[in-house]
Amino acid sequence: MKNRFATALAGAVATALVVSGCAPTEGDRLADEFRSGTGQGYISGDGAYTIVAPEDRQSPVSFQGVLDTGEPFDSDDLAGQVYVVNFWYASCPPCRVEAPDLQALSEEFAPQGVPFIGINIRDRAAQSLAFAEEFGITYPSIIDIESGAARLAFAGQVAPNAVPTTLVVDAQGRVAARISGLLTEPSTLRAMITDTLAESG
Repeated sequence: MKNRFATALAGAVATALVVSGCAPTEGDRLADEFRSGTGQGYISGDGAYTIVAPEDRQSPVSFQGVLDTGEPFDSDDLAGQVYVVNFWYASCPPCRVEAPDLQALSEEFAPQGVPFIGINIRDRAAQSLAFAEEFGITYPSIIDIESGAARLAFAGQVAPNAVPTTLVVDAQGRVAARISGLLTEPSTLRAMITDTLAESG
């Protein structure tokens, strides 16, 4: 699995280099408004979080898709690992705000074998890769715009009802925690991951 993610990362970097787009965009303007609290054109979750006790977790989630690098992805390849899923799209203001924190946490937990995977619900691969280049995102994203299959796989599993939504999945493939909306405090997600790792330690 590590080789697969390394290959995906290499492809993402190589492809992103030919994708233009570091100039300020409408998404950047909306993100600035979102930070300052003056934007009126976006409704997201409120950052509330849910912790699901192990005995209350539902069935393991299985989902597949095609990464923005063009490679296939299957969550079964992550069996036995705690991992993080983030639902997002490039012009979503809070997604842009939280991107650096998610990247930093992905780097922090990489040595502990915790992969991060994005599920892009609205963009094509080129937009997803341009976003990755702009914000230095090194983990891959599934492009879910056509079928919505990856999103549907989580229906009823502390469902991602807002964008962004971030989920922590336990080593058995069950949703252990959810942040609905902007990740306002990286320490919250850090604690969720750490606690979920400790369950299987």
